[in-house]
Amino acid sequence: MRKLIALFALLFAMPLSADEYHVVQGDVLTLHKTIPEGNITLEALGKQWPVIRETDGKIWAWIGVDLQTAPGSYSLTWKSKSWHREDLLMVTKGEFRISHITVEKKMAEFDKKTLNRIYSDQKTLKKSYVSKVDAAPFIHITQMPAEGIESTPFGAQRYVNGEARSPHSGIDIAAPEGTPVITPLAGKVLVSSEMYLNGNTIAIGHGHGLVSVFSHLKAASVKEGEWIKAGDMIGEVGKTGRATGPHLHWGLRFNGARINPASITRDRKDG
Repeated sequence: MRKLIALFALLFAMPLSADEYHVVQGDVLTLHKTIPEGNITLEALGKQWPVIRETDGKIWAWIGVDLQTAPGSYSLTWKSKSWHREDLLMVTKGEFRISHITVEKKMAEFDKKTLNRIYSDQKTLKKSYVSKVDAAPFIHITQMPAEGIESTPFGAQRYVNGEARSPHSGIDIAAPEGTPVITPLAGKVLVSSEMYLNGNTIAIGHGHGLVSVFSHLKAASVKEGEWIKAGDMIGEVGKTGRATGPHLHWGLRFNGARINPASITRDRKDG
């Protein structure tokens, strides 16, 4: 009898229709809403996403949609011990720039030794994306890492000598060499290394699976394992690695998803 009563209580607590949340490829969906008390989990796109409860009963939650997630409808699941809700995550196609460039063959192809170096660098960065960091900031950025002009937007698809390359996983900020670079969020330095393509590169873990990557630095001012505060200077804009001019490449990974930094520098909105 008790089980039957509990079942009816759960059924009446669940909504008759699902809410729909719309997000563009490569963006972070930020939710601010009232959720029943308890330890809430949020699952979508095959992953669990961070939920932070406020003292007024509302929660903040975030979902990162990778740059190449196929447009369509996905399940979004809220759970606690006594509550369950199924909503919909509607992913729409992003509008990304397409460019075609022609370069010398030696600039577009690599020998085996160089490719091994590139793969090793990529492995180092991928390891940082899954590193556990004990930090819990709100996933919201209020300042850019460097002053300059956005020269290459997030998601830009480049064709080199007619061949498609990986879409641009961050934004490029063109600025004079030596321009200070700061970290917009506190965190732990996971990588501080010189890489073949990315040049001097820093990766910082902010907690909740959020990792910032800063590349082509003239110099790095921090070391691996160091904890830094939001606004701390971490290096200078440079043109190291495969760069045609001084700029900062700023990328963000959220639970492994390639996300647009602009999507968490916008004003928060209730979901």
